[in-house]
Amino acid sequence: MKKLVVALAQINPTVGDFEGNSEKIVSYIKEARKYGAEVVAFPELAVTGYPPEDLLLKPQFISDNLRALNTVRENATGIVAVVGFVDRRDDIYNAAAVISERRIVDIYHKHYLPNYGPFDEFRYFQAGTRYPVYKIGNVGVGVNICEDIWYPEGPHAVQSLSGAEVIININASPYTVGKGEHRESRLVTRATDCASVIAYLNTVGGQDELVFDGGSIIADERGNIIARGKLFEEDLIVCEINVESVFMHRLQFPLRRQQALSLEEAHIETVHVPRKKTEPKAKPPKPGYRPMGQEEEIYRALVLGVSDYVGKNGFKGTIIGLSGGVDSALVATLAVDALGAKNVTCLFMPSRYTSEESREDSLALCNNLGVKFIEIPIDDVFESYLETLKPHFKGRKRNSTEQNIQARIRGNILMAFSNKFGRMVLTTGNKSEMSVGYATLYGDMAGGFAAIKDVPKTMVYALAEWRNRSGKKPVIPERVLWKEPSAELAPGQKDSDDLPPYEVLDPVLKAYIEEERSFEEILQLECAPQCAKDVIRMIDRSEYKRRQAPPGIKLTGRAFGKDRRFPITNKYRSY
Repeated sequence: MKKLVVALAQINPTVGDFEGNSEKIVSYIKEARKYGAEVVAFPELAVTGYPPEDLLLKPQFISDNLRALNTVRENATGIVAVVGFVDRRDDIYNAAAVISERRIVDIYHKHYLPNYGPFDEFRYFQAGTRYPVYKIGNVGVGVNICEDIWYPEGPHAVQSLSGAEVIININASPYTVGKGEHRESRLVTRATDCASVIAYLNTVGGQDELVFDGGSIIADERGNIIARGKLFEEDLIVCEINVESVFMHRLQFPLRRQQALSLEEAHIETVHVPRKKTEPKAKPPKPGYRPMGQEEEIYRALVLGVSDYVGKNGFKGTIIGLSGGVDSALVATLAVDALGAKNVTCLFMPSRYTSEESREDSLALCNNLGVKFIEIPIDDVFESYLETLKPHFKGRKRNSTEQNIQARIRGNILMAFSNKFGRMVLTTGNKSEMSVGYATLYGDMAGGFAAIKDVPKTMVYALAEWRNRSGKKPVIPERVLWKEPSAELAPGQKDSDDLPPYEVLDPVLKAYIEEERSFEEILQLECAPQCAKDVIRMIDRSEYKRRQAPPGIKLTGRAFGKDRRFPITNKYRSY
């Protein structure tokens, strides 16, 4: 039987960690060889980490990346390795090196360079033009990179018509809610369209705002999924591919013969890859993939994002300000699941407006999580502020100024703990609040990382409820999940005093921010015309706040930051 044993190394690299990344690649080469793999693939830009952004404008960075690739090359024996890196010629390229027996046999350059959402590849790279097909033993293999697979007439189509029976596509494809199902549907279509096996490899891990979910897939020529990688974890997927069945299927697929006539202008090359086959020394581990519901998937993405952001940036742990509400409770729970209870410290900073219920719920949460609870009342500091400002504010009524002073006192205390103990402050604002500016600049927005910045309030509740159901016992106090949200910065204050109910607000935010719906379309939602105008006005005028907010994990199709780039100075209104 004509076959090929392929290994997909779903690894978690770190941007700029050339030593760590190359060591990890070499270790996975050795592991894949142990299991008898003939080819092992690594993610897009595995050597540099993804995305390297403006580090790509540094010539030294490019040279260091090539030196790291050379380290990998020296250790690649008994197996063919496909490794993502930055190639340097007359320009630089997002590239994949095909390495065998300590020699770089060939280099593939990515054709389609995405320039939307968080991607800026046109800013850095030149596009490739070649369509190489690699002969590994008696099997034709096409290699391409990420975006190349999403176009029906992309390199995979040319390679399959030119003799490739297996297509290896290496990726750094960030997670968004619902993307996995869409991705799988497209890959199945590509496999059936080109009558080839498609081995889709995705990276895993957190990099600033982005989380990569892994979830690598191998689809056979009929579109059947024959192997899957774990979600949100490193993994090595080893699969024996029956290449003979590709040939048998193509005999019944005469459309290919007509398509092949249109290849005259393509730069097609057949590259023979010498190799020494290594006999397996052990059986590969059983696949560890398991499906997840939406709440679990989002929660796991948040945990991975927090873990990698804090860990890769060298912080010892986190500081979180607890309010007694659901947002801070969820962030504290995420932090414990990501970093362990000993690396999380929670501060409760009551004022004259803080309810006893908020203190009880915050203390109960910390006891459930096993984290340190520190209570620091802020009334004396607040009173000192009021006395200092009294002669200057004389004759003016109290307003949000006095409320914001409380939030800023808390922000100062949190940052003092961060400085003193080397722990990162995790802010607790959600997407609903950040959208409409329902947050205090230099107050509750102060911190190093905004874990739930792209999580709407209604989803915050869903995640909190899921976490309580999924553990051995609930950790977030039940009252937190049903009491009316309040910032507790003024007597009897409720979020609903200033905002529509979140079940009304969140659909409007999604329509305006993520879907770019018109004012008339937004009116079709359960929001009155004046309500819709007020929400849009709040979103537009809060851009200056969001520009100063800490980075946070991207989950939706349109997150604040790299995804949505609006001018601060802006007179346009859509109503």
